[in-house]
Amino acid sequence: MAAKHENPSFILNAIKDVVFEDRPIPTLKNPKDVLIRVNVTGICGSDVHYWEHGRIADFVLTKPMVLGHESAGTVVSVGPGAKTLKVGDRVALEPGVPCRHCPYCKSGTYNLCTDMRFAATPPYDGTLAKYYVLPEDFCVHLPDHVSLDEGALVEPLAVGVHVVRQADVQPGNSVVVFGAGPVGLLCAAVAKAHGAVKVIVVDIVQARLEFATKYVATGTFNAMHSRDPKENAKEMIKQFKLGFGADIAIDASGAAPSINTAIHVVRTGGRYVQAGMGADEVTFPIMAMCCKEITVKGSFRYGPGDYKLAVDLVASGSVSVKELVTGRFKFEQAEEAFKEFKKGQGIKILIDGPLD
Repeated sequence: MAAKHENPSFILNAIKDVVFEDRPIPTLKNPKDVLIRVNVTGICGSDVHYWEHGRIADFVLTKPMVLGHESAGTVVSVGPGAKTLKVGDRVALEPGVPCRHCPYCKSGTYNLCTDMRFAATPPYDGTLAKYYVLPEDFCVHLPDHVSLDEGALVEPLAVGVHVVRQADVQPGNSVVVFGAGPVGLLCAAVAKAHGAVKVIVVDIVQARLEFATKYVATGTFNAMHSRDPKENAKEMIKQFKLGFGADIAIDASGAAPSINTAIHVVRTGGRYVQAGMGADEVTFPIMAMCCKEITVKGSFRYGPGDYKLAVDLVASGSVSVKELVTGRFKFEQAEEAFKEFKKGQGIKILIDGPLD
């Protein structure tokens, strides 16, 4: 990297082909746009998937793309129409901007917008750069006592907020969460903040289950005890005194055995939300779902109010995210950070923004 930059950016050219490139500082194209100095960015599994495979489903890398979408930063410039933010404000960046005009946007489900411009999803550049532009209403102001690191973790927390809202978690509910990665852990934390009295976290990696116990889970279950989903479900119901079964099951793993176990662990009339993304198609216990009249929902990113609620949960102390940070790298070490993520150790890795 040269000594001086306008907008140093971490670029994915092709599979495992990354470079640092000086790009022009983005301009404010709309009156309500704001220019943000990106201070910290978390690595997400989707970033690493693009780095490794160059595509996710139908989203295919066809030209160089800036990586990253879990970011927080400082406002350095505001458009003439911006009313809620000023220079110097610290903000969490909601990285997906919808069209605002389609039926999904108008009905309040903008996360389903078919013309979504989402950071680090081809063909749109991400936030691993010095500067990034967003509309002011997609920046959530961080209270003084909330750090920029916590602000970067608002993105995965907002995913957890949306999942829990899809699940309609109520005080007194029992919730089983499959997958003890960042999203699964945050789903568990949000469920508990919403009043769930039993929050059981399931995984096959014992170290992650031990972390979940210290973090938020009221109980954990290692699914390697048995390879039969029905047997695992029966054992969980017995071990954690779930009665007729859990009120709610959330799969944040995308793994077929977890999906099957989740349907069997939910009580008759219970609720199931699919948050993890795995294979395009899986074998699914449709008979159990039908006979138990389980409400089944998908969950995709986050919608109106989810980002603001995520910040409020952190600000109030209802959910803590600091414990999830297990690694930190300088901007110029971004590729090393991706390699470290691939080792599968730790929970969340942060990359600092470029220095002056």
